[in-house]
Amino acid sequence: MKKVYWVLVMVLGFTISSCSSEQSLQQYFIASAENPNFMSFDLPSSLLNLEKAELSETQKKAASSLKKLNILAFQKKEHNTADYEVQKAAIKTILKSSDFSELMKMNTSFGKATIQLKGDDDTIDEIVIYGDNDEKGLILVRVLGDDMNPASFVQLIQAMEKSDFNGKGLEQLGNLIKG
Repeated sequence: MKKVYWVLVMVLGFTISSCSSEQSLQQYFIASAENPNFMSFDLPSSLLNLEKAELSETQKKAASSLKKLNILAFQKKEHNTADYEVQKAAIKTILKSSDFSELMKMNTSFGKATIQLKGDDDTIDEIVIYGDNDEKGLILVRVLGDDMNPASFVQLIQAMEKSDFNGKGLEQLGNLIKG
């Protein structure tokens, strides 16, 4: 019975990954929210407590452009290794599409990560942060906003550093990252 399950998972995974060139990141988030291996969070920008921080006018403008964050996290375990590989490949295929441009690659304590942008030079539609670690799992974050631009992205990061966000409500995500 276990072999039948894994064969079905693999067939489903290959089907999803073969269609992923047409699948948008939004569609992927919706489909993955139903996958029991994923934890899914939608966080409003108000959770970051940016309105209470002492910000410059430029930082306030950048903070006001932020709407919400969509987070998907997959905790890898021995029994879901095949699904992890399928999901990792599907995400990378979506992010390699012409809709996204890579801003930077990083090596973090969690694992390898990339920051991608969707939009043009003047207006960013969304910022995508993706990281994976073959021992712990993967995380995918969509930062959505209005009239975001590359310059305000830097201001937004500085504003988030000044906020008193303590991660309340994200304990499960923290446990995933810790392993």
